[in-house]
Amino acid sequence: MKLVVQIPALNEEETLAEAIAAIPRSIPDISAVEVLVIDDGSTDRTVEIAWAAGADHVLQMSSHVGLARAFSAGIEHALALGADVIVNTDADNQYCADDIPALISPILKRQAQIVVGARPITEIECFSPLKKALQRLGSWVVRLASKSEIPDAPSGFRAYSRDAAARLCVINTYTYTLETIIQAGRKHIPMTSVPVRVNTVTRPSRLFNGVREYVTRSARTILRVFVIYAPLRFFLSLSAIFALPGLFGVGRFLYFYATNGGAGHVQSLVLSGVLMAMATIMFAVGILADLIATNRNLLEDVRARELLRASRKPAEVIPLNPAEAAENV
Repeated sequence: MKLVVQIPALNEEETLAEAIAAIPRSIPDISAVEVLVIDDGSTDRTVEIAWAAGADHVLQMSSHVGLARAFSAGIEHALALGADVIVNTDADNQYCADDIPALISPILKRQAQIVVGARPITEIECFSPLKKALQRLGSWVVRLASKSEIPDAPSGFRAYSRDAAARLCVINTYTYTLETIIQAGRKHIPMTSVPVRVNTVTRPSRLFNGVREYVTRSARTILRVFVIYAPLRFFLSLSAIFALPGLFGVGRFLYFYATNGGAGHVQSLVLSGVLMAMATIMFAVGILADLIATNRNLLEDVRARELLRASRKPAEVIPLNPAEAAENV
């Protein structure tokens, strides 16, 4: 059973060595622990320090591509290395690496395929009351969208089984944390959460500049992911918003038409007709979006199979159908 700990890094020469040194190299039920550093176009000595600190693998992106894409590239590379379990952690040593055994325990026990480390948000001194409140609000929204019970959705300290890692496909370029939880929930991938500790924060986050940007980009990410993975529900809701007042307006016109001939109420009928036309358009868009989503799901299944076949231990988790199995034999 191989564990690959991946660390996305962008100009982290000051903290990367400490983060790598903290990773436990001997874990019960794990035969090998390897460290993979994903260099996201660093301009400092990040790569040099990664090798010197004992990283087993360093994946260098051709340029700065952003956290989400660096994370995805790391997942694919870890699968190619034959990882059975993948742990993602931050290069700033924010998370306590001694909690990795607890983080992967539900996966080893087959209780879940994704495990998110829940930080003690209320106890983190560097988080302002506003940020703590926003963390709770954001996690609540993600729980609703994903139909999961993950208390700390923005946490980047998480573990993935090989099957779950292959099935996830990050589209957003900003951050992977929210999208992967919503996506996993929509794909019915078993998830759970375990409490983890954090180390002293040595620098502010580089992912966003201020609370306003964080809230705006996170809200946009949640909305976009929800539209992508639940398009029919989203557009039917929009259709209902237009249809209900439209039906009310039609009923109102019919009432006045029956009582006094409808004189003076043609305008409301025209407005109702426009609303009903918009409702019909939203309904049609929802049907088309749902068909596109079905096609995307098929493509993601194909991608997952290919990733598992390319790994050292191909696809015992996603079984082949009888025809494919016969061809392979």
